[in-house]
Amino acid sequence: MTTKNVSGSVDEAVARLTEVIAAKGLKLFAVFDHSGEARANGLELRDTKVVVFGSPVAGTPVMEAAPLAALDLPLKVLVWRDGDETKLTYASPAELAERYGLSDELAARLAGIDAVTDAVAEG
Repeated sequence: MTTKNVSGSVDEAVARLTEVIAAKGLKLFAVFDHSGEARANGLELRDTKVVVFGSPVAGTPVMEAAPLAALDLPLKVLVWRDGDETKLTYASPAELAERYGLSDELAARLAGIDAVTDAVAEG
């Protein structure tokens, strides 16, 4: 797993992440608000959201070559609060490539997650 510290709150990081996703022409599939759902059910959970995004053009060949990769695609970034820090955590492209036996060419199709999260971490 790759984890990066980001400034601001979880909500601010999610907003920046969705802006970067849109600016790069990627598809935002969903934002899961785990902590919000926990609160709605009388439970407590640190601020925790998952942003799901990708590119059908990039991901489809990966899933054609390795059908089980659909379990990890589209790409997912966990945005969470750890004490007084906000973090982004995700499965690295190298980790996914190893898990599914992807060629370097197919693994490169997943590398956009690093650029997206770098832009949020630097922003």
